[in-house]
Amino acid sequence: MRDFVAEKVKNIPPSGIRAFFELVIGMKDVISLGVGEPDFHTPWHISEAAIYAIEKGATSYTSNLGLLELREMIALYLENHFKVTYNPKQEILITVGASEAMDLAFRAILNPGDEVIILEPSYVAYCPLVTLAGGVPVTVSTIRGTTFALDFDAIRAAITTKTKALFINYPSNPTGKSFSYEELDKLAHLAREHDLVVVSDEIYAELTYDYQHVSFSSLPGMHERTILISGFSKAFAMTGWRIGYAAAPHDIIEAMMKIHQYAILCAPIAGQIAAIEAIKCGDKEMRFMKKEYDRRRKVIVSGFNKMGLPCATPEGAFYVFPSIQRLPFKSEEFCRKLLTEENVATVPGTAFGSAGEGFIRCSYATGMDDIKEALRRIDSFLERHGLSCTEQAAG
Repeated sequence: MRDFVAEKVKNIPPSGIRAFFELVIGMKDVISLGVGEPDFHTPWHISEAAIYAIEKGATSYTSNLGLLELREMIALYLENHFKVTYNPKQEILITVGASEAMDLAFRAILNPGDEVIILEPSYVAYCPLVTLAGGVPVTVSTIRGTTFALDFDAIRAAITTKTKALFINYPSNPTGKSFSYEELDKLAHLAREHDLVVVSDEIYAELTYDYQHVSFSSLPGMHERTILISGFSKAFAMTGWRIGYAAAPHDIIEAMMKIHQYAILCAPIAGQIAAIEAIKCGDKEMRFMKKEYDRRRKVIVSGFNKMGLPCATPEGAFYVFPSIQRLPFKSEEFCRKLLTEENVATVPGTAFGSAGEGFIRCSYATGMDDIKEALRRIDSFLERHGLSCTEQAAG
């Protein structure tokens, strides 16, 4: 019998995150710093709004674009928080999580062979989604170090006549890096100069700690060439509700909706109703969660630096990306040894591209007690291998 699996699917590697965490299944006393998911439950009033709506019979399909009330509220939210204006009737599409929004964006804009520049280290889904849409992902490494600054010369050098889009994610998964207005303005200049569309994943926008997040579409000349991707999973602790959205010019949203209506039809109505409640009344809980993430951020960054594992303070999201380059282990070997010897689960930096070698990703979307215990175990691991620097750093 012939092989029925498409070649482009065969050639896509499995998720480096998922493959690694298969090892965790069945293990006891494991502290996980690997899962990119809030440890907070969805605030009860958000869940209650959806439950009450279901009890009243809200179990139907919605418009392919999503509930108009939700789109109107998202438009108002984006204007109030990020100073970007969208027509809720024509320029916003509700999707099954931000992941579907990204998939739709690539499938809507890419012709076979079109190139998309992606900055690494990058989340595991970006390159495969480009490939599945018939495009060619072109990865450009950020500057090696702990800050992962943009290398504009490298980005410019990667642009060819086939380049159709620039993909950005900030604050970043996995590094927590965000971009200043000046950095964004330079990227915008490149997009205008080379007539590129920009797909901007801003799912962690609300979790920017030390300054106000700047939405890419708010920059001069960018509104008409930006596909803004976001959702409710991270800032509102609503991962399982699977509600994301895309905001873009009408012609792009119409193209994305065309694919969405055949593949998905619409996002679940209960999740959309929960998202309406989140925007109406979720700011207080969001601020509380953000404050707690910030507290954990400072503890975990300090802990890694004291161990002699250089770790920049992330500007957003809930990840740190400490360097293990001084150690005699590659990233994957380090994570495997740490898991088997100390029952601490982290993610090797190589899960996020070759630029992640020499780093590990750790999420601080877990309780403070677990973070402190994980840091103690990691230091114990280093000490066992004669690699601890804690005492010298403390001295």
